[in-house]
Amino acid sequence: MCVSQLVVLSHSPEDTRALGQALAQRLAPGDLICLFGELGAGKTTFMQGLTEGLGSPEPATSPSFTLIHEHRGRLRLYHLDLYRLHARDLPEAGIEDAFGSEEVVAVEWAERLPDDLRAGALEIHLDFDQADPNTRQLRFCSRGTRSSQLLRELMQEPDACPRH
Repeated sequence: MCVSQLVVLSHSPEDTRALGQALAQRLAPGDLICLFGELGAGKTTFMQGLTEGLGSPEPATSPSFTLIHEHRGRLRLYHLDLYRLHARDLPEAGIEDAFGSEEVVAVEWAERLPDDLRAGALEIHLDFDQADPNTRQLRFCSRGTRSSQLLRELMQEPDACPRH
């Protein structure tokens, strides 16, 4: 359930990366970002902006075959991609160690996470625009106090968040 939400239009991959960079400037240890969207919706592009904004020397790539990538910059970021996992596989995958840590965790295909692991997250739902194949609608949904604060801070930067 959303505590608060913001809807933003991205008209290009560059816009999507810029949104990731803007969010990265506000992240703190322990923050959880959950990304939702179909294949090609821009989840990894958003992650590229997030890692760039944190100052990671390595760009984000889809960790579909590695499950977890670690990026170091201003903060340590664990980037998880659960595309190839089902909920029943999560206990064996050992991803719980990343949650509740002092690192930032960002999860692609977060719908595969149990609700208790998504508690307090800032969810970002990326959807294709029916009229323009280059445009994406990003719906930011806060699920707790800290993610609501992140969302409020992001909303204060109108250049990074052209509203729908």
